[in-house]
Amino acid sequence: MDDDDYVYDDVSGEWVPAAQLAARAAAADRIEVRDAVGNLLADGDQVTLIKDLDVKGAGQTLRRGTLIKSIRLTGDSQEIDCKFDGIKGLVLRAEFVKKR
Repeated sequence: MDDDDYVYDDVSGEWVPAAQLAARAAAADRIEVRDAVGNLLADGDQVTLIKDLDVKGAGQTLRRGTLIKSIRLTGDSQEIDCKFDGIKGLVLRAEFVKKR
């Protein structure tokens, strides 16, 4: 569709530019991930742990205050994917981290 095309929006009952409707649909599909304090998380953020966590399968405990760099968001609103030395495929719950 061109920028000059207008489409009928069933929600508002008005004719709106196609680009505006596409942008609104993309924003509705985006999942918001929030940390324990309520801050919005994004890909590449740094977070710190707010609680000691036992890592299943690794035989390690991540201590409170541990810095996790460069997180990646998953499709779940409560899970983040991250890397940590010696632990592959680490997935943390957003309720146990705080944005740095």
